[in-house]
Amino acid sequence: MADITLIENADDAAIAAWFAREIGTRMKQSEGPVTITVPGGSTPFPIMEKLLEEDLDWSRLVVWPGDDRIVPEDHEASNTGKLRALFELAGAEVVTLTIMEAVPHFDLAWLGMGADGHIASLFPNTDPQPDDPRPILRLTPDPLPPEAPFDRISLTMPSLLASDALVFVMRGEEKRTVFDAAAAGKNDLPIARLLGAAKQQVTCFV
Repeated sequence: MADITLIENADDAAIAAWFAREIGTRMKQSEGPVTITVPGGSTPFPIMEKLLEEDLDWSRLVVWPGDDRIVPEDHEASNTGKLRALFELAGAEVVTLTIMEAVPHFDLAWLGMGADGHIASLFPNTDPQPDDPRPILRLTPDPLPPEAPFDRISLTMPSLLASDALVFVMRGEEKRTVFDAAAAGKNDLPIARLLGAAKQQVTCFV
């Protein structure tokens, strides 16, 4: 079971500053690129905007979407399009998630979680496994979320676990209850399976 640190009541600016410190530390530890994967949805993007105000060499950052809706990048539902608008303007590289990509080891895997316990686009109906041989998969959530009724592409659990650190940012008591139960091994949702297989440090902003 993962070693989990909970950080409560941090606002967007505090979370962004935490990420900036982590990314900055990794930039100092090597001269190569720093590679992270990040989530979509409504919660992360205000944090990312504040993160990019920090004084870092963004040209050394490579950003992978953890998942995306299968829509054109100029579609309002595209995570990749939104990430490009933010990170490429600052000089970072944003990768387009396709099943042909060779997934790297991530310095940091930033994740959200749905109230149903899904992570990235690994919904309960897809039966995600920590030993999935595929690094990336296409899938159809069931039920389709009404706010984004699209097929998905997603990193798999092994790809997310191939990281130096896992970081969750979530809002609301409902999600906190699901996360706490998963961390205690009291459900078998995707979040519980990921935490059960995690060997690295897990930080969770709640």
